[in-house]
Amino acid sequence: MTRLTNFATLGLLLLQSLVTAAPQACLDGLCSYTRGNLTAQQVSRELGPQLSRSSNIYGPEDPRFLNETARYQAYKPPVIRLVVQPGSEADIPKIVKYANANSIPFLTVNKAHGLTATLGRFSGLQLDMGLLRNIDIQRGGKTAIFQGGTFDGQVIDYLWDKGYVTTTGSCACVGMLGPGLGGGHGRYQGFYGMISDNIVKLNVVLADGSAITVSENSHSDLLWAMKGAGHNFGIVTSFELKIYPRLVDTWYYRNYVWKQDKLETLFGELNKLHSNTSHIRELAVNYGTYGVNESISSTEAVIWWSFTYAGPQKDAEKYFEAFNRIPAEFVEDGNVPYSGIPDATGTGLDQPLCAKGYEHVHSTNYLNVWNITTLREIYDLFQSKITEQPALRGSIVMLEDYSTVGVRAVDSRTSAFPWRDRALLTVTAINFPPDAALDAYATEWANQNKDLINKGSGLQPATYVNYAAGDEPLDEIYGKEAWRLQRLRSLKAQYDPTGKFNYYNPITPA
Repeated sequence: MTRLTNFATLGLLLLQSLVTAAPQACLDGLCSYTRGNLTAQQVSRELGPQLSRSSNIYGPEDPRFLNETARYQAYKPPVIRLVVQPGSEADIPKIVKYANANSIPFLTVNKAHGLTATLGRFSGLQLDMGLLRNIDIQRGGKTAIFQGGTFDGQVIDYLWDKGYVTTTGSCACVGMLGPGLGGGHGRYQGFYGMISDNIVKLNVVLADGSAITVSENSHSDLLWAMKGAGHNFGIVTSFELKIYPRLVDTWYYRNYVWKQDKLETLFGELNKLHSNTSHIRELAVNYGTYGVNESISSTEAVIWWSFTYAGPQKDAEKYFEAFNRIPAEFVEDGNVPYSGIPDATGTGLDQPLCAKGYEHVHSTNYLNVWNITTLREIYDLFQSKITEQPALRGSIVMLEDYSTVGVRAVDSRTSAFPWRDRALLTVTAINFPPDAALDAYATEWANQNKDLINKGSGLQPATYVNYAAGDEPLDEIYGKEAWRLQRLRSLKAQYDPTGKFNYYNPITPA
């Protein structure tokens, strides 16, 4: 629906912190002075006439502001002083040039699910992509063009109804590009690789406001970088992505809940499943959590685990026989359209995993096998921590095993994503309503888990950029091979020399 630009007086919006968020004014020569007392009303008056009629500009006194700036991660969030919503892709270069001319830092936001604490260094203008959500399937049905504000649940539903699928993240509430620019794990990666592996073309606005097309035939060096480290280089206004005919009408899911005394047996069977079925792309993902479920136990955390299979139950059953033999507290299953899988497996739009407004002090690991001894230590530590600090009972340890068939079929040298040899993901998420008094305790616990898991893995520490906490060494995020970081730093100096895009796990000079 078209929205008229709101240029109403919104009260004084002091942008002093906007200016101080930049290391110093006009490093790129784009402006000659700093307007430190710029107001939302002034921005509306000056920038508004340049933008499409459906755009919006507003500050904190507008009733929309709190909703549009709400974030999934309340731990060290960015400070938003002003929201500008482009009504068309053509607005974005104008917004960037205006921000540069006035020394206003800008941060591109879609569904606001970024986890990293490096976002807390930002104070400035939120360039909000929420009005740019068009999807256009191209003639021939091989690709579709998605605007920069599209999100996983929207894309899954739209394509499925049209007879197609594509690679997305697993959570329906998360934007396509947030995960995609960092690789993008998801349920279809066993078939087609990650989100980034399916990018054909990106329409990008660079730090100076220039608009370019990025593809194999245009700025191919930047395409390499944006397929794994893309948050560092520009604003993607739209992108062309491969799509595929849906091969089945339903997916099968099965969810279990076990008590902790089944831990060793469970992870023994999970390791066997991972080892014996690594070539089965239909076993899209199995993942689970340690967490509190009051309906089962008010004193002990339980283990929730979910399996999803791309096909009907009759084809999936043989893979679950070993798990059916482990006595469970709860089991549910079903055959549903692929578009119903997020809701069925805990990652739907309205489920707790998507709820905004909580602190998620976290740590993460990339592994290849579940170390059962370590996972017992992690469980016991979880139990002791929530007993000692009941305010943290909403915390989870999430453990993920995606099919890697499609991921490993892609030559690792062809993109900036560095971890195709890793198969398992962990996230320790210490979750609680905002309370700075708990931050240090939560950070210590998250880091204890990270250290225990890394020690038990026998591997060099590695971090999925979209799960990064923000305090990791760069080679732990962007790859241990020296040439990777060297190439990324060179491209960063070329395409973003003044660090306009330095708020999401930034690539910094050596």
